[in-house]
Amino acid sequence: MKNIELNNYETDKVTYLKKKLIQIYKRKNLPKIQDYSNLLDKIIYTLEHENSEIRPYSNSNIPGGFIQLKKDISTIIIPDIHARIDFLINIMFYKVNNKTILEELSDNNMQIVCVGDGFHAESRAVKRWQIALEEYKSDFEKHSHMDEEMRESFGVMEIVMELKNSFPDNFHFLKGNHENILNENTDGNYSFRKFALEGPMVLRFVEKFYGIDFLIKYSFFEKSLPLLAMGNNFIVSHCEPLKFYTKEEIIEYKNNPELIINLTWTDNDAAEKDSVEKMLKYYFPNNNIENYLYFGGHRPVYSLYNIRANGKYVQIHNPNKFIVGFIKPKGLINLDKDIIEIPDRTKEIIKNY
Repeated sequence: MKNIELNNYETDKVTYLKKKLIQIYKRKNLPKIQDYSNLLDKIIYTLEHENSEIRPYSNSNIPGGFIQLKKDISTIIIPDIHARIDFLINIMFYKVNNKTILEELSDNNMQIVCVGDGFHAESRAVKRWQIALEEYKSDFEKHSHMDEEMRESFGVMEIVMELKNSFPDNFHFLKGNHENILNENTDGNYSFRKFALEGPMVLRFVEKFYGIDFLIKYSFFEKSLPLLAMGNNFIVSHCEPLKFYTKEEIIEYKNNPELIINLTWTDNDAAEKDSVEKMLKYYFPNNNIENYLYFGGHRPVYSLYNIRANGKYVQIHNPNKFIVGFIKPKGLINLDKDIIEIPDRTKEIIKNY
């Protein structure tokens, strides 16, 4: 495929993005350092200059951790992505009212909230992680398996950055616990390992092949991400809140590493038993909280969704399916209708491009 020139973006944003997303999916190699670094510059600028009506600024005059979603358009909630480029492709090309989600974003008829966790393929890549671990032990003298992991993880986040840069008021990516490229145990992060030594492996790979300056810039991007989004009748964060937090506390999240951890790392059964209920009562005062829900991902489910916190917290992260929440701007949420599985049409989509 020929390279897509920037002037095409100015004349036809949707066409540019469709081609760009497919280009990322088809790419066999890792993204070029300079191209990705330039994209990081753009996304950091976008995140530093968010619309204050949507993302209120902190007392330090920087965008805070809270997103106020638009009230008059539908919202798609995307759970943990974990290096699944095909997941994002199928969502963006999924049609509603004979228009793709990408077109609906562009027409301001749709907004998207991702709960985070762009990096680190999960169970589908266990064998790859195990082989890549041996590559890591030799300091990546050979690195074909780790190349493939990073091609997918970087590809997912490249798509995220392109979409956020294109639709800054309508596309939001919340920080998850896997947004920690430095694998640090500070600033609201914990180091990570699951199937291998994913955290140290990614850190060393990026340090060796992309350099320290790139690492620091990428980490700055991660730390610029918001933590929580609020819609007409729902709240979204990466995981179940460990405890109650006010809007002001979330806006001022940069000063509270514990808050970041408690909205990105909470395990099943670890939250205070009334944390979700307290959040819903606070964010939707004087209303019957039976009509309101809190959505997240973080821990996997093996159907369309899982209910916790006395029916008020909804997990939708199924690593084996393309599951999303599709919340309309009016009316009550019906989980059996509003949590849907996007069909896998990858081959058909790619064939047309």
